[in-house]
Amino acid sequence: MRKLSLTIVIAILAVSSFAAAPADRPSKKAPGAPDAAYMQKILDAWGTLDTGKVGPYYTAGPGHVYYDIAPVKYNSWEEYAAGVSNLAGDLKSLTLTLNDDAVVHPHGDLAWGTATVKGDFVHKSGKVEMGTYRWTVIWENRDGKWIIVHDHFSAPTP
Repeated sequence: MRKLSLTIVIAILAVSSFAAAPADRPSKKAPGAPDAAYMQKILDAWGTLDTGKVGPYYTAGPGHVYYDIAPVKYNSWEEYAAGVSNLAGDLKSLTLTLNDDAVVHPHGDLAWGTATVKGDFVHKSGKVEMGTYRWTVIWENRDGKWIIVHDHFSAPTP
């Protein structure tokens, strides 16, 4: 009986040691996983005002939702690109700069990042708008390429 009790205790301790692993343990970085430099590269592509240069970073086709400042929600990359192209038609230039709070959390073939972004919008009329925005992005590793499957870009309410 004593041997059986000892075996049960050892089994319980072994199982509980796996369950007690710290939840905030950093996951191992997948090869080529996104980082702050990659996030800035995406923002630089947006700065070209050419969605053709941004598109390769995003998943095409339906089933992927992207949130932006206006008009709030796009249900595919194609819808997002068309909507942004209409809005960008009034812009002379756009500069988006990642702030130093960018963090990327890789987890296997997925990674998510968060950051605040400084935005400088210059309209063709000469009007300048500046602000700080929030960006949350989710990538999936597809055949070695990290592609955005969801992002959320928003402005804090004044």
